[in-house]
Amino acid sequence: MSAIRIVRNYPHPLHLVWRAVTDPELVPLWTATGAGARMEGFTPVEGADFRYVAKPKPGWSGVVLCTVLEVREPTVLRYSWQDEGGGATTEVAYRLEPHAGGTRFSYDHTGFTGIGGYFMAKILATVRTKMLAQGLPVVLDHLDETGTLRPDSTLRPKAL
Repeated sequence: MSAIRIVRNYPHPLHLVWRAVTDPELVPLWTATGAGARMEGFTPVEGADFRYVAKPKPGWSGVVLCTVLEVREPTVLRYSWQDEGGGATTEVAYRLEPHAGGTRFSYDHTGFTGIGGYFMAKILATVRTKMLAQGLPVVLDHLDETGTLRPDSTLRPKAL
């Protein structure tokens, strides 16, 4: 079985990191380093279905179906992840904890099986690493203390 684990430390308070990774208006701003995925229908309630919609690519519709499995705001979000076209259902977990005056964010994506899963995990790991190293820090830097984009922010989601 293959898995993705990425741990990043951000010099921002826990509530701001939580907001940036769970607010459907903010998510496309940091996922834009990947495919600019939008969260559609997301609510932080266990059992709620939602989807990520990104720019389609050859062999992929750009849609991922998800179900919220666990929420402990502002420290844990777990959800299932399945390509709209079918295939194995995997699991994504966000874990946040205070760390050195900021927040430690742990991203885990587990459940990849077989040779196809191995390659999918490798591809997704590259994209996720870029999003969490480059995209999310920029969004966090553009938030005010309430977790809202500052009025002078130039961040805008990419068109799909």
